[in-house]
This record gives sequence, C-alpha cells and structure tokens, in this order.
Amino acid sequence: MGRLETADKQSLHLVENEIQASIDQVFSHLERLEILSSKEPPNKRQNAKLRVDQLKYDAQHLQTALRNFQHRRYAKEQQERQREELLSRTFTTNDSDTTIPMDESLQFNSSLHNIHHSMDDLIGGGHSILEGLRAQRLTLKGTQKKILDIANMLGLSNTVMRLIEKRAFQDKYFMIGGMFLTCVVMFLVVQYLT
Repeated sequence: MGRLETADKQSLHLVENEIQASIDQVFSHLERLEILSSKEPPNKRQNAKLRVDQLKYDAQHLQTALRNFQHRRYAKEQQERQREELLSRTFTTNDSDTTIPMDESLQFNSSLHNIHHSMDDLIGGGHSILEGLRAQRLTLKGTQKKILDIANMLGLSNTVMRLIEKRAFQDKYFMIGGMFLTCVVMFLVVQYLT
C-alpha cells in the first residue's frame, strides 16, 4: 500500500493490479487454511479457526483500503478533468436577443386570478345554501313539532305519524344526494376551467 501512495500515474494501475492479485491470492490461501483448520484436532481447531478469521479480517481490511484509495483517485482525476475543461472553455457574451417571454406567464396569472374569484363565489354560494338549509331544518323541526302537537290533540293514528317521519327520513337522503351532486358538478367545473 506504501508503493501505491508513491507510484506515478503511469505505474499506478500496474501497482493496483499487483495489490489486487495479491489480495485475491491471500483469499484463496485463506479458503485452503479454513479447510485445513477444520481438519485439526478438536483441542486446536478453535484456535486455528480464530487465527484464520483474524487473517480474513485483515485481508478484507486491505481490500477496503484499496477500494478507498481507488475511489479517492477516481474522484481526484474527475476533479482534474473538470478543472481542465472549465479552464479550456471560452466564454462569450450573451446573444443580442435577451427578451423574456412573459405573455404566457401573464395569461396564466390572470387565469389563476379568475379561477380564484370563481372559487370564492362558489364557496360563498355553497355557504349561503348551507345557511338556507339550516334555516329550513329549523323551520321544518318547528313545523313537525306543531304537527305532532296537533296530531296528538286530534288523535291521529301512529301509522300516519310513522309515514310522516319516514318521508322526512327519505327527504334527508334526497338532500344529501343533491349536495353530493352539486359538489361533483362544482369539481367538474373547476377541472374544466383549469
């Protein structure tokens, strides 16, 4: 590894290849040592395996050091290429036509502004409809209570009252369906405008 640090650019690849070949040879010898260590007598086998594992760790450390050196060398070579490219580049003045196309941006901005106002109007309309529905609900509740009071006084049958309540329940679903349909239509209008 010391030779790798001091080698010149021409012999650098040769030294790297020599080191890689040596490391590969060490790994092949370690595989053989591992097989041989398993054939040792049981009382020496653990110690032999420990030594082989230590050697494997050292060899992996050397392999990692070589890769780190190669990575640093590649990064340095790339920086030098970029530096040379930057220094050799000739810069020119801007073209005479330096206008910025703003018509599309202005049109887009005005469209967004119009859509914003349309959405505000839709939200305001939805709010007023919701307030109207709340007022109608209170009115209908009051009316229902008065009808129940009158029905109790007149002695209407329970079946008629159940029919009225069932109708009110069905009207509630019609109202929810109408609100959903209105929301879908508003969504489709917004999608179409954008």
